[in-house]
Amino acid sequence: MNETPQGWGGERSDSRGYGRGSAEAQPEGARSMPQVRRGGPGGPAPVPPQQRYGRQGGPYPPPDQYGQQAGQYGQQQGQYQDGHGGYDSGYNTGQVYGSPGGPQQPGGPGGPGGPGRAARPAPNWRKRIKWTAIVVVAVLVVTTVSTYFWADGKIRREVDLSKVIDRPDGGKGTNYLIVGSDSREGMSKEDKKRLHTGSAEGKRTDSMMILHTGDNGTTMISLPRDSNVTIPAFKGSDSGKSYPARGANKLNAAYAFDGPELLVRTIEYNTGLHIDHYAEIGFDGFASIVDAVGGVEMDIPKGFKDEKSGADFKAGKQTLDGEQALAFVRTRYALPGSDLDRTKNQQKFLAALAHQVATPSTIINPFKLYPVMGSGLDSLIVDKGMSLWDLTSMFWAMKGVTGGDGKQMNMPISGSVGGNLAWDMPKVKQLVNELKNDDKVTVSGN
Repeated sequence: MNETPQGWGGERSDSRGYGRGSAEAQPEGARSMPQVRRGGPGGPAPVPPQQRYGRQGGPYPPPDQYGQQAGQYGQQQGQYQDGHGGYDSGYNTGQVYGSPGGPQQPGGPGGPGGPGRAARPAPNWRKRIKWTAIVVVAVLVVTTVSTYFWADGKIRREVDLSKVIDRPDGGKGTNYLIVGSDSREGMSKEDKKRLHTGSAEGKRTDSMMILHTGDNGTTMISLPRDSNVTIPAFKGSDSGKSYPARGANKLNAAYAFDGPELLVRTIEYNTGLHIDHYAEIGFDGFASIVDAVGGVEMDIPKGFKDEKSGADFKAGKQTLDGEQALAFVRTRYALPGSDLDRTKNQQKFLAALAHQVATPSTIINPFKLYPVMGSGLDSLIVDKGMSLWDLTSMFWAMKGVTGGDGKQMNMPISGSVGGNLAWDMPKVKQLVNELKNDDKVTVSGN
């Protein structure tokens, strides 16, 4: 009995025709697939082979999409089996050929020519370097600005030079009056004993220097405290009262009478040189700066000892701490030239201190720089018109004065009057004219 449906062609049902569509409009008969029921009334319609086998044109997804779905299913299956201790079929990660997580095959996702995951872009080093530089510069700017305002706020602007009367005209360059006082402000009894300062009330000037800066280098001139000068008529800085002139006095007496303003007035009156800025530091502040910087190395040509200042030095190179440094700059009775030799030691030490502070190990180390700046600014008294920039310029000028860019000298002395040192006035006038005109200083001092 022939069960071939009507309309089927005469093509033989051999292996060559298995699974392939015929040229007829109707599909192959049940002879090729006996397990498939024929269509007919009440029965399901026969399914074409290309649909049964997922060949192109059927409703099944293409191979690549099918692989992705299989991978997803395998991943879910693996997760379920892992969670329940089941059998690992090897598909628990969803790594199926042609799937995103599986081996990459040509033409499949992730393979050459396939729609796989995009490669990670190479880092843009130029952009990274640019932003790193921007961040570094921003940090430096913020740090610099913060440091400036911090330091500027610590400066003690207490001297009012506008109270000084009858002042000489200014010249070229800038003139600083640098004063070391014997102020014991803030010192305990133990500090006074340790530093051999005594307990005298008030304060006097232990050292005075004029520092001139200009286009022709820096000149540092020490003014001996025992210089014989006239204290001119002045107006009290606090009382506002007028006082008559006082002749034949020691220079440091002016400070004792009416403080910094009268000292400036006396120096200007006796020299004719205009003082632009004033800076003063006391005993304790001086010692604190030296200790903060870690000590200052000095080469002492000849040893000396002084009970009053506490000095006890041997000849040779040595590092002085704050206590020893203060004794070094204060000693005068153990020196052959007394006050004149003391001023030379003061200049020598200040130059060494400036060099020590300005070393890279101090400037670039915030743990060292900030204590040094803090110690100096807390104990430094300046005039109301001095900016932080002016103070920095003064410091660098002190540093350069011994580096071949300046000259150190004492005020020219011609003899003594009543135990006081008399200035050599012709030399003094020549020196002042050279400073006013910012000429190279040719005058020699003692």
